[in-house]
Amino acid sequence: MRSVIPFYRMAILAASAAAALGLLAVAPVCAQAAQQGALADTGKSDGGKSEAAKPPASAAAGAAGTGSVAAVEQANPSPPKSLTTKAIETVKQAAKSAGDIFSRVPCLPPKGGAQPMGRLSHVAAKLASGEPVVIVAFGSSSTAGYGATSPEFNYPNRLSAQLHRQYPSADITVINRGKGGDDAPEMMKRLQTEVLDMKPDLVIWQVGTNAVLRNLDPAETARQVEDGVARIQAAGADIVLVDPQYSPKIVERAETASTMVRLLGKVAQLRHIGIFPRFEVMREWHEQQALPIDSFVIADGLHMNDWGYACFAQLLGDDIIKSVGQIKLGVNVPSTAQVYRPM
Repeated sequence: MRSVIPFYRMAILAASAAAALGLLAVAPVCAQAAQQGALADTGKSDGGKSEAAKPPASAAAGAAGTGSVAAVEQANPSPPKSLTTKAIETVKQAAKSAGDIFSRVPCLPPKGGAQPMGRLSHVAAKLASGEPVVIVAFGSSSTAGYGATSPEFNYPNRLSAQLHRQYPSADITVINRGKGGDDAPEMMKRLQTEVLDMKPDLVIWQVGTNAVLRNLDPAETARQVEDGVARIQAAGADIVLVDPQYSPKIVERAETASTMVRLLGKVAQLRHIGIFPRFEVMREWHEQQALPIDSFVIADGLHMNDWGYACFAQLLGDDIIKSVGQIKLGVNVPSTAQVYRPM
C-alpha cells in the first residue's frame, strides 16, 4: 500500500501542472478577444463616428504598403477650402446662430409696422455698383455690447451677419466704435478720429442713454448731436440715430427720458435722417408682447442681453435692407425721417 500513495500524489501534481499550462496558453487569446470586444463596443457607442473613422479601401491598401494611414494622408493631403467655400460656411453658421437665439422667443416687428429710414442713398449706390461698404456703429456700452455673453452677440456683429446673409457677394465692413460711459460730449471728441477718418458710408449713432443717467440737459445733448450729424452728412455718409433703451434704470427717469427721445426724434426730422426708436420698440416688447423685462435686459436693469441685442439688430437690419431696396429699385423715398410706428 505504501507504494500506491506516492503514485496518486504524482498523478495529482501532474494534472495540476497540465491545467496551469493550459490556462497560460489560453490567457493571451482571452485577452485579445476581450480587447477586440471592447473596441467593438466603443465603435457601437460612437454610432456613425466609428464608420467615419474607418479609412476607405484605397487608403487601407495604401496603409498596408507604407505601414501607416498617417503616411498615406501625408502623401495625399486634402485640398484646402477655397475662399468661397469658407465664406458660404461662415454665412451658414451666422444664419444658424441667429435662428438659435430666437428659437424660444421670436423677434417680432412692432405691431404698427415699419417705414423706411429716410434716405440711405449712399449705401444703396455702393451696393448697387458692387463697391465696398463701410458702416460705423458709434455709441456707448450698448454698442460695445455690455451684457452680451460673447462679442459675436453684440448688435454690430449681429447686424454684420444679417447684412452678409442679405448681400452675400458684397464687401461690407461693420466697425464697432462703442465706448462704455460715453455720451454726446465725449463722442464729439472722438467723432473725427474714430468715425469720420474711417470714411464711412453709414453711421449708426446710439446716443442719449448716459445723458439721461447723468442728468445732462437733454436740449444741450440734442444740440451736440445735431452738430455731429451735420459733420457726418458733410462727409457724405448716411446716418441713423438710435435713442435710449427702455429699461428699469431709464424708466426711473421717465420725464428726462421722454424729453431725450422726443428731442432726438426732432433732430432726425430737421436733418432728414433716419432714426431707430429703440425706446418705443423695447417698450412694446414688454407692454404689448408681454415679454418680462428680464427676457431682454440683464440683472443691472440697464443693458440688453443676448436676445435683446439680437432682436434690436434684426429689426434695425430689416429697416436698413428695406430702405436700401427701395432706393435701388428707384422708389422715391421722402427725404424725411420715417420710423417705426408702434400701435
